[in-house]
Amino acid sequence: MRKDQEMMKLILEIAQSDERVRAVYLNGSRANPNINRDKYQDYDIVYIVTEISSFIEDKKFPQKFGTPLIIQEPQSPRPDGHHTWLMLFQDGVRIDLQIENKDKNSFGEDTLTIPLLDKDNILKEIPSSNDKGYWIKKPTEAEYAASCNEFWWCLNNVAKGIKRQQISYTMRMYMETVHLELETMLDWFIAVQHNFELTTGMWGKHIKSYLPDELYEAYKKTYLSEDEKDSWQAIFTACDLFHLLANDVGKRLNFTYEQSDEDGMRVYLNMIKNSE
Repeated sequence: MRKDQEMMKLILEIAQSDERVRAVYLNGSRANPNINRDKYQDYDIVYIVTEISSFIEDKKFPQKFGTPLIIQEPQSPRPDGHHTWLMLFQDGVRIDLQIENKDKNSFGEDTLTIPLLDKDNILKEIPSSNDKGYWIKKPTEAEYAASCNEFWWCLNNVAKGIKRQQISYTMRMYMETVHLELETMLDWFIAVQHNFELTTGMWGKHIKSYLPDELYEAYKKTYLSEDEKDSWQAIFTACDLFHLLANDVGKRLNFTYEQSDEDGMRVYLNMIKNSE
């Protein structure tokens, strides 16, 4: 895998030698001063260009950065003067390269932004790169109540899915609804302890860094399997964890936790679990 210094040199050399490219900036995790770097990080690069059509027409353009294993061009072509290549190369390096029309560039709209090259002094002054734009938002009491109710209510569907041996339905109902609310509450639990001035990353990928070991170990046990017994155990572990998290968040934010919703659903879950 090519090293950071080598990759940044290549990215800037390509931009410097191409008259169509007028400026370059960096987004993403490599622009985040609060993230520990590792070799698996993508290079989220933006080229500001004079026009985009010639880049799109040149099917060999991505090969300037290496030999691709696979490339994706999402939403191609886009009407907003942008085009993107998501490129994974033979050595494991990934570059997400976006080109933006000079007259429609979005420099500075993302708080995680570092300017790298500016041939024409077109990049405005912006604050130092930071993750403020990704901080977890403090919930209103209505949002908190809705999250709690959604978690408990939708467990009835999960329970029936297990009993009916409908694994695809059960997994989607649990992961896309119930477990999603557990993850939301995990975010709030972490953020409320930091005055809502942090991010846990995309889909909570950094929660391990913020949770006590015992809570993280409990969280890992909330995922379902194809085994019915294990799935019931995961559900009840999720219930216990959600109870702890939601009560803590509620107390810190002075929100009311509806214990009756939990009590009612626990009765139902045990009823379905023990039914013939």
